[in-house]
Amino acid sequence: MSYFRWDGDDLILECHLQPAARSDDFCGLHGDRLKIRLTAPPVEGKANAYLMAFLAKAFGVSKSQVNLISGELNRQKRVRIRSPKQLPELPDLMRPAG
Repeated sequence: MSYFRWDGDDLILECHLQPAARSDDFCGLHGDRLKIRLTAPPVEGKANAYLMAFLAKAFGVSKSQVNLISGELNRQKRVRIRSPKQLPELPDLMRPAG
């Protein structure tokens, strides 16, 4: 199982979030999920909002094009990125054929 899949032009990411980290970055895999470190604290949805902004910037889309599908209250999250304009350097991440 992969940490991502394409749903038409949309990218679905399976993420493992590490809030309150020293830096914001993609840091490899955590099991079958993409591990993301964020400096935002895990308080009152701040880490979720920060994650949406971080992913929007990384994939070249507006924040409204990034949606949390599941995992609002835990570190395991599923996120939809609608029609990403750019792809950051991540393991095995490629645009869908066609």
